[in-house]
Amino acid sequence: MNPFEMVVLIVLIVTIGRVAAGRVGNRREALRAAMRGETPAAIEDGAGGAEAARLRHEVTRLNERIQVLERLATDPSKRLADEIDALKDK
Repeated sequence: MNPFEMVVLIVLIVTIGRVAAGRVGNRREALRAAMRGETPAAIEDGAGGAEAARLRHEVTRLNERIQVLERLATDPSKRLADEIDALKDK
């Protein structure tokens, strides 16, 4: 392989790597924004608004479930037993 081919190959590999890293970074940023309840500009502009609203609702629902689980995990066992019995009676 001559030096010219080697340089072209290195430039090609670096370019592909940067494009792939940029796409992963964009997805991570969109996910972080959704977790914060924000909507990235790219989603707001298109038909993704409904998807963003669905994701926001899902994150809110999951946060509520986490709060319940945290409360159950940190409460004394008597109180936990009382809440379980109350739920059984419903």
